[in-house]
Amino acid sequence: MRIGVIADTHGLLRPEVFEVFRQVDHIVHGGDVGPPAILEKLETIAPVTAVYGNTDGRELRNRLPRVARLELDGFTIVVTHGDQFGTPDPDTLQAAFPDAEIIVFGHTHRPLLTLVDVVVTVMNPGGAGPRRFDLPASVGILELEPGIPPRGRLVPLTPLDADSPSSP
Repeated sequence: MRIGVIADTHGLLRPEVFEVFRQVDHIVHGGDVGPPAILEKLETIAPVTAVYGNTDGRELRNRLPRVARLELDGFTIVVTHGDQFGTPDPDTLQAAFPDAEIIVFGHTHRPLLTLVDVVVTVMNPGGAGPRRFDLPASVGILELEPGIPPRGRLVPLTPLDADSPSSP
């Protein structure tokens, strides 16, 4: 099973997302979605599990949970924006969700893919929407197969210098 991982779209769904996610079976969105239409567009690709983030309005907060738990291909996955932890880090998230095998979060806009305690995969796909912190816009892909540790990768959507806040 292939999972598309996205966060921090802030109302901007780049066309590159459709290409990167074209063969995914499920999408998880780590919050700060923007208007609900972003989720509707993602749902044209694959089923979506999403959480609200600190900048999401009342409509999404009424529709989405702060933390989502799901099981895909036998893996327990937790999705959270992470703002409830200040600046979230993998160890804090693993301590908060000790039963999760995969934790997806957003908020920091900084792409991250790491292991905690050798068995917990933690991914922040980075910010997929408007650029921040001179980082490329990015998403993630997780490959799940029962009995095999998850495989993941971060996928830049823009070059490092494209549409950068400091670009001329």
